Amino acid sequence: MHDIGFVIAGFAVGLIVGLTGVGGGSLMTPILIFFFGVKPYMAVGTDLLFAAFTKAGGTVSLMKKRLVPWKVVGQLCSGSIPASLITLYVLHSVGPAGAEVQKLMTTTLGCALLLTAAATLFKAVRMRKPPVRVMNSQGAVAPVGESDAAMRARHWSLPVLFGALIGSLVTITSVGAGAIGVTVLLVLFPLLPLPRIIAADIAYAVPLTLVAGLGHASLGSVDWELLLKLLAGSLPGIWIGAQLIHKTPERVVRSLLALLLAYAGTKLIAV
Repeated sequence: MHDIGFVIAGFAVGLIVGLTGVGGGSLMTPILIFFFGVKPYMAVGTDLLFAAFTKAGGTVSLMKKRLVPWKVVGQLCSGSIPASLITLYVLHSVGPAGAEVQKLMTTTLGCALLLTAAATLFKAVRMRKPPVRVMNSQGAVAPVGESDAAMRARHWSLPVLFGALIGSLVTITSVGAGAIGVTVLLVLFPLLPLPRIIAADIAYAVPLTLVAGLGHASLGSVDWELLLKLLAGSLPGIWIGAQLIHKTPERVVRSLLALLLAYAGTKLIAV
């Protein structure tokens, strides 16, 4: 019975990710903990690789549309990857299954979900207007926001610093590379159009979640059978969500999602 439940959960999360762009970690990890009784450290480790595989597919699609601002991705990764490796080293030293580490994971996860809820609600209320599209000489839509000014942060150190903070947060909780990442990018790169902000957020999350996920796998914190079941549901869910994205009231969906995340975050902190 659980096998079908995992596939359905993967499909539901994939559908919501496809509709809203909100990271799957903020949804999948609390679902695994609350509804299926998966240990927090196992839920986090499995969900990290779940996110890596699902976002890799999204990155390939965005690369074909030439929307990924690789300079921005590189700046974020220069902070997030080292921070993730340091966090993994600490987890390896103290052991992920200890009671104190489990409590730290659930509390930090709860705080991360509350931050994600706030970021999701902020995006629902203050969504940018889509950028003006321009045509190139071949008659195709040209990539927007490729100027040096658009990809220059308010200060060169800020993407590295925030990348490091998100890298540590993602490694401990599997949450942070979605709505929080997009909100940080909106502040750091105010001239970069929203489609390229989202593309940067998805692209830099792939190496981050892959490194963190493989690190958790080396600690024995990944359930590979569970991962396959979640992916079996999420991949078609994401595809369907992407097809329906223009037919749903995005502000309403994001607002309801923010309330759900706030509830889950509060419950985790209270555990």
